[in-house]
Order: sequence, then structure tokens, then C-alpha cells
Amino acid sequence: MSKAIRIHATGGPEVLRWEDVPKPEPGPTEILLRQEAIGLNYIDVYFRTGLYKIANLPAVLGQEGAGIVEAVGSDVTTVKVGDRVAYAGSLGAYATHRVLPADRALILPPGIDIRVAAAITLQGLTAHYLLHRTYPVKPGDRILVHAAAGGVGLLLCQWASHLGATVIGVVSSEEKAELARANGAAHVIIGIQTLAADVKRITRGEMVPVVYDSIGRETFNASLDSLAPLGLMVSFGNASGAVPPFDLSLLSAKGSLFLTRPSLATYTAKRATLDMMAGELFAAVQAGILRPMINQSFPLADAALAHAALESRKTTGQTVLIP
Repeated sequence: MSKAIRIHATGGPEVLRWEDVPKPEPGPTEILLRQEAIGLNYIDVYFRTGLYKIANLPAVLGQEGAGIVEAVGSDVTTVKVGDRVAYAGSLGAYATHRVLPADRALILPPGIDIRVAAAITLQGLTAHYLLHRTYPVKPGDRILVHAAAGGVGLLLCQWASHLGATVIGVVSSEEKAELARANGAAHVIIGIQTLAADVKRITRGEMVPVVYDSIGRETFNASLDSLAPLGLMVSFGNASGAVPPFDLSLLSAKGSLFLTRPSLATYTAKRATLDMMAGELFAAVQAGILRPMINQSFPLADAALAHAALESRKTTGQTVLIP
């Protein structure tokens, strides 16, 4: 037997149950992973609450983890028993053991700590596509980053400043503002009450070419108002709830703006692209460009406490669950 956090119905953190489950066996193209650490991400909350649908219940949540390969399927040639691997974007992470498609497993370089890998694979790959592909950040760009002291936010601050961009971070407290500044944010705005006016002041009226918004409902309009004409609104999260339907002519009225809702699954669908992105991510960690900050750690059995902390905005940086 192994253990897992499962949900039998959607709802608040209280629906997360620590249960005995059969130890899985890998199929021909799968691997069996003994997990050392599991990354906590806001997408886990979306699945728990029902914002994102799960086909069948009960279900094991979680999208990211890292561990040691215990067994491989008969057709697997790219991974072997004993390898240290990480993964992102495959539901079922909240468990001591799990099976995983071999073509989603990323073999870790020797210099990458396994807990760090569990904490940053999903968030780091997200930061990669946001900065390098959704909007390729250039030296001299001014960019606006919401939740700048969160997991993805800190990575965006670090990586974008290394690329030569001026990062304007948005946070909810002075403590988080200090953290964002220490990690590459040149300017920090606390709260969104006067966001567009603050951005206008900082940029001397030019506004920004791109906004990275993981908050959703409560920040959407203020983010649009912070963009320069022809600017790109990147809505990649719903921490405050989903953005309600709106009139597309609003984008025209505010300056012929662009809007995208990207997903990691699309950007990593091809294995060659996944390998490229992961290679650049791990290289950036090894070079010190990215400095993961695992500021919270919970036993996997206490996943409900971790969810409550995440939703109440009490977390900064990365959070891991330890089986």
C-alpha cells in the first residue's frame, strides 16, 4: 500500500483526505516514482474547488513532484530504475508513489536538489514560456508582474531582470514588497487601488507593453488600464476567481490591446520543446540566475493546511509537501 491525499467531492481544504491507496504499477510506457517532494501550486486549488473539472472522483490532486524511479514499463527506454526525475502538469502528485508517463519525466542534472526540482519545475517552466515565448522580454522592456512575491512571481522578477527588463512588481504587503525588491523588482506597487496611475507615474506616461496577471477577477481591469497601446495582457491564473465575460470591444477602446490565456500543457506538448525548456530552466538555477526560495514546507498529510495558507496569501516563494 501507499498513501495519498484524495478528494471525494469538490470544496474547501477540508475535502482533502489522507488515505491508504493501492501501490500503483506502471504500464508499458509508464514509470513508477517514489516521491521525495511535491510542489504546491494554485492550480491545485482550482481542481479542489471545481473551477477546473476532474473527470472522475475520488481523485488525487497535484501537478508537480520529484522522486526516485522504482520501476519502469516494458517499453520504456529513456528512464531507468534509480534515476532522479521531476515532472510538471500531470495530475496525481499528492501521493507517496505514483505512475507517470515516461515521456513526461525529466531526468535531473546532478547539481539540482530534488526538493528544489519539485518546487520549481511547474513554476519555472511557466516563467520560461511567459518570458521567452508568450512575450519575449527584451533588454529595456518595462513589465508588470502581479503576485511578485509568489512562486512564479519571484522567478519572473529574477529572470526578467537578468534579461535586462525593468520589473514593476505588484504585491499585497510591505513585507512582500521587500522580498520582490530583493529578487529583481525595480519598482513595487502595494495593492491595486491606484495601479494604472502608479504605472503611469513610474513609466512617465508610457505604460507597459505586457502585464503578467495570475490573480484574475480582481486585477483584470486594472491590468488592462496599465498597458500601452498594442500591449499584451497575459492572464495565466485565477487566484481571485475567474475573469467574468466581457465585451471584446473593450480591448479596442483601451488601445487595440492583445489578450492571451496560455497554458503550460500547450507550451510543453512536444517533447523536444519540453526538453529545451527544462534544460534552460535547470541551467538558470545552476548558474544562480534563478534562486528558488522554498519558504514553506508541510507534511503531505497536512495538505489542507498548506492549501489554507496559500489561499490566504500567507505564503511566499515556493511551497513543498513532503510524503
